[in-house]
Amino acid sequence: MILSEFDENKKAIINPEDWIKDEIRVKGEIPKIAVSCFEGKTFERLVKILGGEVIAVTRNANEEFPIYKVKYKDKEIALYMADMGAAGAGGQLEEIIALGVEKFIIFGSCGVLDENIEDCSIIIPNSAVRDEGLSYHYVKPSDEIEVNTKYISEFTSLLDEVKCNYRIGKVWTTDAFYRETKTKMERRKEMGCICVDMECSALAAVAQFREKDIFQFFYTADCLEGDKWDKRSLSGDVKFEEKDLYANLAMELAVRISE
Repeated sequence: MILSEFDENKKAIINPEDWIKDEIRVKGEIPKIAVSCFEGKTFERLVKILGGEVIAVTRNANEEFPIYKVKYKDKEIALYMADMGAAGAGGQLEEIIALGVEKFIIFGSCGVLDENIEDCSIIIPNSAVRDEGLSYHYVKPSDEIEVNTKYISEFTSLLDEVKCNYRIGKVWTTDAFYRETKTKMERRKEMGCICVDMECSALAAVAQFREKDIFQFFYTADCLEGDKWDKRSLSGDVKFEEKDLYANLAMELAVRISE
């Protein structure tokens, strides 16, 4: 199988440092830790509150993603909105690693596979089913990849301090969101998955390959269990307070692990 042809050579024909050398200019020194969000409106509110300056811009064929340098509790932190999907987010992570960032905190929404999981609550993945293609080019083939090998205890301590409920469990990562069929969902539940996302396993693989630290967490949105898909809080126009709280928690965690 093609996806079993893992090549551990870290040098490719096109390398992220080759691209950024000609395409990305950094103003000053980039912070060693970055916080990233997948939800545009949450990201916009965070930038508006924290201010900061644009120090670099990553881009795909159709869109630009500014990287901000902000100061939070006297710590300099890079802040950027994540590209969507395993390929987009993984390539973007490669570029930002090449710019000099060493640690990443990335958060966004996920779908739940259990209707009893409360809407807009926190899930911390500890393993991800690799139902996407990008991770197989960074880590040897396997059904799953371990996620969040660092910083779970630091984050759960923070959540306990603010009395925020959470669950720790396995995520199903697939970027074929229109092929999340009932049969596949039931198979993933049998594997122990409690939620589904599009990027987690890929980002974990890129960070592992490049020997960088990454911590990922979700806030729950739509529900796939039941007779009909339930959109719940998937829209960016609802539950602002909860989503802004999670953005603040990501920033607080960045301060705590930045040493």
